[in-house]
Amino acid sequence: MNVTVEYNEEGTVATWWLDRPEARNAVNLAMWEALCEAADAANQNPDVRVVIIRGRGRHFSAGADIASLGRTLAADHDGSSYRATNLAAERAISTLRMPTIAVIEGFCVGGGVQIALACDIRIADSGSTFGVTPARLGISYPVVALQRLVAIAGMGLATELLLAGEMISATRAAATGLIQHVTDDLDQSVNEMVSALLQRSPFTQSATKQLLNAMIDAVDIADLGRAMEQDSLTSPDLDEGLAAFGEKRPPRFIYRP
Repeated sequence: MNVTVEYNEEGTVATWWLDRPEARNAVNLAMWEALCEAADAANQNPDVRVVIIRGRGRHFSAGADIASLGRTLAADHDGSSYRATNLAAERAISTLRMPTIAVIEGFCVGGGVQIALACDIRIADSGSTFGVTPARLGISYPVVALQRLVAIAGMGLATELLLAGEMISATRAAATGLIQHVTDDLDQSVNEMVSALLQRSPFTQSATKQLLNAMIDAVDIADLGRAMEQDSLTSPDLDEGLAAFGEKRPPRFIYRP
């Protein structure tokens, strides 16, 4: 298993730890690949009934690893390989046959939100914060992640998060449906949910997941989204966003549609 995701099994429950605490579990290409590997491992074990995804350290995930993104895209030319791996990881999580729980502490931003929304149930610490911030970098949010965000949290919140790029509290995230549970005792809340899930029909759970995924994917904006994603990876706004991040200054975006 790729070391950026630690995979543990205990009985019928598999726990995946996003394991880059020194980078607040920022998601790089290796982590997207590791999530695909973790999904394969869980699917291959018929005894696994529930998957839990959480972050090592104080945060779930601070989003894409901006420090390495520029290098990754430079090596990837048009970004197609990175986008394909990102999509594969989200699909691998969302199409797992068993229920999945995202356990969220601290920051859950960008790619972290993408991972969390690919899970069926999201349980968050009351002090956690959420954001979808591609507008701060000048990059397009992955189209499948956008569909899922709108389907789960609604057009209103999705639009605000994406256009303003501001963070919101766990309380507001729960009120809008971005997450289902806010708690001051994560372990107890997770244990109670796992107990409930293990008592229900695996067939019904699997069938329901397939139907819900089909509903989210019903509106096909994939071609448009892919074109926008590719354009964003070669836009001057992305170069400026990456440079500003590295220089610790506000970005000065110049692109005009």
